[in-house]
Amino acid sequence: MRIDGHQHFWQLATRVGDWPPPELAAIHRDFMPGDLAPLLAEGGIDGTILVQSLPSLADTEFMLGLAARHSFILGVVGWVDLKAADAPAQITILSADSKLKGLRPLLQALPADWLDDPALDPAIAAMQAANLAFDALALPPHLPSLLRFAQRFPALPIVIDHGAKPDIARGGTPGWRADMVALAALPNVFCKLSGLLTEAGALTGREDIRPYAETLFTLFGPDRLIWGSDWPVLTLAGDYRGWQTMAEALIPAEAHAAVFGDTARNFYRLA
Repeated sequence: MRIDGHQHFWQLATRVGDWPPPELAAIHRDFMPGDLAPLLAEGGIDGTILVQSLPSLADTEFMLGLAARHSFILGVVGWVDLKAADAPAQITILSADSKLKGLRPLLQALPADWLDDPALDPAIAAMQAANLAFDALALPPHLPSLLRFAQRFPALPIVIDHGAKPDIARGGTPGWRADMVALAALPNVFCKLSGLLTEAGALTGREDIRPYAETLFTLFGPDRLIWGSDWPVLTLAGDYRGWQTMAEALIPAEAHAAVFGDTARNFYRLA
């Protein structure tokens, strides 16, 4: 089974005043399953992980509703206010839907030390009880805190979205590789090979991306690296088939089964 481990859907009518803004014209419209299905068929992708892009329970319920109607959506990564007093109860309610596979706070919009707060502990305990994974939408400044978080919760499966968004367009982020080395040393930490084109600006050629893709593959290996399209955000920098083909060329052929399917299936506990 070939799996896209990271994609989004949204309807602008439910996101007034929220991301994406009008100036991002390529993605300032509705994106729904009918838009993605032909791209999956063209790329031979059997299923996807649908990931939240709005910090609201309504968005999570919207995604679970889509998953109930579209079999190619194999799992959903939703959102809960993990520091709210009722977070454990919300997690218990949402996890009754078997398509919920994980939760994701929008770390990139939060302080670098947000994960250090012990107020998270009850929600993380509820996530672990429900066998949910944690998607970390981290930027490089969050990585030291993410390391401490992953060490505090060694039984929590964690995946770093988009390789933590190194600043490829400006030649990389100082300290990014060292922080990723430390995180990769923890067996509960995985990483997504996704979002790199968007961080590359005009540097979207295969050789521009290669140092970052090869670093992630070297550090995490095929059993902890998950390919994702990050569609439709991807369309700001490229197209679905183009990114898929590039990623396939950057990853050794013998690792394709894992990176393009099996690792996502194992991480998100898919059937």
